[in-house]
Amino acid sequence: MSVTDGFPTFVLEQLRRTAPDVRARDMFGGVGLYAGDLFFARMDDDTLYFKVDDSNRARFQERGMTPFRPGGESGAVMGYYEVPGDILEDAELLASWMDTSVAVARRAKRARSR
Repeated sequence: MSVTDGFPTFVLEQLRRTAPDVRARDMFGGVGLYAGDLFFARMDDDTLYFKVDDSNRARFQERGMTPFRPGGESGAVMGYYEVPGDILEDAELLASWMDTSVAVARRAKRARSR
């Protein structure tokens, strides 16, 4: 898995239009995205994936988006789904989708700390 040089820059520019505190960190050949201390998204193979759970997974599936599978098509599914390209281009929609994924990350963090 890898990310070309310009892709993280583009994604961060899009996200920071409504969430200026978003930051990126290289990880395992990809890039992790954080809102504060919450890991809510990842980039791999020049694709942006947002964190999902039962509260927002259907939103991605209804759009035909695929889950993140670090081992390829037959690999395990992780709790992240591909963000539709038109969402990435629309600041208002992107903010809504991102907020939902940040909330998923917040719930997951609380559950781990219990």
